[in-house]
Amino acid sequence: MRERRGWARAPGSAGAAGLGCPEPRHGPGFDPGSPPTALERPRFDALGRWLLARTAELAASRPDVSVEPEATVFTNIAAGSADVVRPWVDALRNVGFAVFAKPKIDDDSDVDADMLAHIALRCQEGLAALMVASADGQAFRQPLEDIARGGVPVQVLGFREHASWALASDTLEFVDLEDIAGVFREPLPRIGLDSLPEQGAWLQPFRPLSSLLTSRE
Repeated sequence: MRERRGWARAPGSAGAAGLGCPEPRHGPGFDPGSPPTALERPRFDALGRWLLARTAELAASRPDVSVEPEATVFTNIAAGSADVVRPWVDALRNVGFAVFAKPKIDDDSDVDADMLAHIALRCQEGLAALMVASADGQAFRQPLEDIARGGVPVQVLGFREHASWALASDTLEFVDLEDIAGVFREPLPRIGLDSLPEQGAWLQPFRPLSSLLTSRE
């Protein structure tokens, strides 16, 4: 049996892959101009335990194959941010997550393509299930729905406020990160257009205004 980080595979076996996209460090209403607070940071050890429990369920339903989990995070590293991101990356690796890190040079250096290529490879090798954390429906909805239609259960992890594409899908199952036990220490301050307080509330931008200076026309 050949071993990979977070994977174990042999002929006739299947994997349960948990894959994460950039910036899984924040809650649904974070301020992009400030670092996440302790409340907004997800606990990846709790997420890893959830993945292990999900793997055990799959293994029980498929006694004829060996089902092993993989937990992988894909992230871009912007110039000058290595020291800021390193503790988060080290924390992920310390609880068993593999991390694919790529320099953020321009819009074309995003990790979406790398993540999709990794998913495609795992599908070729054999998947019992796939769990993906992403708010990018434009990049991921069609590929994930194709996988689901092929018979592999696909769950999208994230926040309802940013995952309308997954909630609207007939083939994908959505799991809100806050519904997974222990991922957040306390309930998040979630504010949306359908849950506004009487006194009103500020809705923070999804990205800094300065990002317009570097985005492509």
